[in-house]
Amino acid sequence: MSDATPGIEVLAPGLASTLQDLGRFGRRHLGVAWSGAADPWSHTLANLLVGNPGDAASLEITLTGPTLRFAAPTRIALCGAKIDARAGGLAIPGDRPVMLPAGTVLRLGRCRGGARAYLAVAGGFRAASRLGSLATDVRGGFGGHEGRPLHKGDRLSGGHPLESATDTPVAARWWIDASPGPAPTPSDAPCRVRLLPGRDACPDLFASAWQIDAGSNRQGLRLQGPALRIDDRRERVSEPVAPGTVQLPPDGQPIVLLADAQTHGGYPRIGHAIRADWPLLAQAGPGDRIRFVPCSPHEAHAAGLEQRQRLYRIALAIRARQDRHA
Repeated sequence: MSDATPGIEVLAPGLASTLQDLGRFGRRHLGVAWSGAADPWSHTLANLLVGNPGDAASLEITLTGPTLRFAAPTRIALCGAKIDARAGGLAIPGDRPVMLPAGTVLRLGRCRGGARAYLAVAGGFRAASRLGSLATDVRGGFGGHEGRPLHKGDRLSGGHPLESATDTPVAARWWIDASPGPAPTPSDAPCRVRLLPGRDACPDLFASAWQIDAGSNRQGLRLQGPALRIDDRRERVSEPVAPGTVQLPPDGQPIVLLADAQTHGGYPRIGHAIRADWPLLAQAGPGDRIRFVPCSPHEAHAAGLEQRQRLYRIALAIRARQDRHA
């Protein structure tokens, strides 16, 4: 990192904070995972709020966030899970751009109402590209910052020099509705995830709510509930799997694969969560509940199209507000 590059020092790393972009595509046939943001919706919105392209690198924060010191004035945005964030004694709101003066210490605490938050900085985080992406592949040990979550004492490169007329953090007066869909699930109800039935479809999968096990990670969500059974319970010859695939191990407790999903697996595939609902899966933390609902390919396509159109409208609204307050 050159002296001219704004530095971001990691004073405390948080539980699992990694640099992610939208992923490493086109290499799964070589055994390389997609990686990238587990919640691409929140990642993209955070970038748009600070004026970045949606695929710029952000910092994915899981459950508990880091403490960072910004050497230069920096515009940031936090999206995804609501996270306790403070800088200079002030609470930092989410879902809007915030200007931090030089020397600011940003303390990011516990995630609430979700498992992952995304921190974007104007100009994006910078790191060496590996196989066409900056995404951290923790299992492979490459990408992002040295192929691993942040450690205390790390120094990140990112952002671009900005002028600041104030010595305290300033948040924009406007904010965005950052939910990925028009009808959020009530807080006391299981999150509804739409599912395309798989070759080994199991109707009982839809009969109960499933609790997220504490052993879940970016590779997959382990679910707890009534043990499922299918007619042919043998492991199969390994075949391709992808994020969203629902596998059924011999213990009858499903696993929903996420961004760091392996490329092949031998467990029966009992369904596939639609792409439009991946952000919901990414925000499900230990103890949360989800319920699967059947979905047709036509409905899955329509949901994806609706989500992309919503993101486009939000991007236009952000640009208009940024121009108005420039």
